[in-house]
Amino acid sequence: MQKIEDTERDRAKAIIAQIEQAKTSLRLQDIASRYWTEHAQHLAGAPNTWTLIGVLLDYFGKDKLLTEITDDDVAKLVAWRRGHRASKADNIGLVSPFTVNHTATTLRKLFTRAKLWGVRFQHEPKWTRHLLKVPVERVRELSDDEADKLDAVMRADYAPFFAFARASGLRLNECLLKWSEVESKQIVKLGKGGRRVTVPITSEIADILRPLRGYHSEFVFTYVCERGEHGRSKGQRYPITYAGVQTFWRRLRKHSGVIGLRFHDLRHDFATKLLRETGNLRLVQKALGHASIKTTTRYAHVLDSEIAEAMERVAARRKKPAARLKVV
Repeated sequence: MQKIEDTERDRAKAIIAQIEQAKTSLRLQDIASRYWTEHAQHLAGAPNTWTLIGVLLDYFGKDKLLTEITDDDVAKLVAWRRGHRASKADNIGLVSPFTVNHTATTLRKLFTRAKLWGVRFQHEPKWTRHLLKVPVERVRELSDDEADKLDAVMRADYAPFFAFARASGLRLNECLLKWSEVESKQIVKLGKGGRRVTVPITSEIADILRPLRGYHSEFVFTYVCERGEHGRSKGQRYPITYAGVQTFWRRLRKHSGVIGLRFHDLRHDFATKLLRETGNLRLVQKALGHASIKTTTRYAHVLDSEIAEAMERVAARRKKPAARLKVV
């Protein structure tokens, strides 16, 4: 009994010392709230981070001390997360290994941020041993038939947003433009990982943006409210949101009959068509805003036919009869 009391006393002293040193609460909810306020809300992937923070709080509880999360806790978190369904609406099975890993790495970011505040961990989880193997991301191209089917059931107010996504190759959250990000010749905003993303305003993009001036003073893309609810008025325009696009995209695919197409595949479609047109991986890397060209090489298969054609031309030259030597 005395040993248990001594252990608890030492634990309490250690917690108090940590709090005094870091000048921050060690409760998971408090750490997460501070991380969100100071950093995460300003990142391009903020909506997804917010969701994953909620997942962590649901699993561990808001009062769990960050310093008491162990390797075993992370292993159990990963096992628990792997059993979640990806989307009830789409009925597409369990969440992907990428999503499971993203949950674990979000927790890791809380640890990293806490260390900046002075929190010290005696036994920080060994993060890499908990990450699942992620298959190479597929590259999906939009066929002309699929594009026609989507266009046939597209709402007029959402059409400019999807046209811009296809023309720019930006990620979903990057497509949620503000007029302050639209300059005379290019669009400039923060993308994935806080990196600066620039998109030239081509004639196609200019034609998409021009009619939208005047709908909203801050946001570029808006929709017309069809039902007056949640404080919105029927017939009025409101900014298109991340969640709103996801909901509309599910309905759009259902009504169009297009199967197995994600919103992110519009970005893949942009990349494959640009590479096929230019044959320049470096150019595509720049257009997609990839930090490393290794990420861009997933599209290299697009050049396979061009390589095969070039090899055939070389082979054809070899088969040409050699010029006969003149006999003197």
